[in-house]
Amino acid sequence: MSRWNPAGAAVSAVREKGSAWIRGAIIGNEGLEPHELASAEDPGLFGPSSVVWRVHGDASMLIGGLRSLLLQTLHPLAMAGVFEFSDYREDPWGRLNRTGRFIGATTFGSTSTAEQAITIVKRVHRPVKGTAPDGRPYSANDPHLMLWVHVAEVDSFLASFNRFGDGKLRDAEQDQYVSEMAEIARRLGTDTPPETVAELKASLEAFRAECQAGPQAREAMRFLLNPPVPLLAKGTYGLIAAGAVTSLPRWARAQLRLPVPPFADPLAVRPAAKLLTRTLGWLMAAGPRETSLDDRLLVGQ
Repeated sequence: MSRWNPAGAAVSAVREKGSAWIRGAIIGNEGLEPHELASAEDPGLFGPSSVVWRVHGDASMLIGGLRSLLLQTLHPLAMAGVFEFSDYREDPWGRLNRTGRFIGATTFGSTSTAEQAITIVKRVHRPVKGTAPDGRPYSANDPHLMLWVHVAEVDSFLASFNRFGDGKLRDAEQDQYVSEMAEIARRLGTDTPPETVAELKASLEAFRAECQAGPQAREAMRFLLNPPVPLLAKGTYGLIAAGAVTSLPRWARAQLRLPVPPFADPLAVRPAAKLLTRTLGWLMAAGPRETSLDDRLLVGQ
């Protein structure tokens, strides 16, 4: 008969509360139900042997997600649509929850769950069209703009996992991740998404000529780096933001006027952010265990 361990019980309670708070902040009421998850019969778009499952199941995605949003602000046409139609300023947590839902559904959901999430995004994007401040027309369903968003996301998720995640991907695994993620881009309507890291870098470089940090980008950047978070979470969020900023390409930091002091990244930000992602991963692992596939937990494990 095992004896009650007060210290162990206290640690478990802290983990469970921490897990509940993190999950509530990221997915809120948008979490996947058991019947929506991938299974042995239907592994979804990728399945447990994919690199996408490994990357998207890591807490470094918190840093990667913010990095992606900062990078996306640099395209004036993409930013115009966000500025006019998005409710990120009035309901930032709802926006985060819906984004988390989409990533979870397309990564860990069944095929039908993933397809439904993609259909919803395409439908939501349909009325998002207008004229940018510089007079150019834009449309959220424009394949070129969708490619920009896709490239910013894939580059950010990959960079953040390699810097702050649990392990580092080999070159072949990085190419596999880019190739796997191209499936989502094609389903959303992008014709020629990158299939390798080399193609990803070339695509990002090609977009540089279109990037410019205008007033809308700077306003969005200021909000992203200082959103309305609870006082107790400000330190954690500040470290996530530091990791996102320091991992941006230098040209992106220059356009956004986000200087990084010499040696700040390798000596302070990177080790602290790695510790944070390990801690958050440990906390999230204490959450409710969803249906498993091939001995891997599908959500948040």
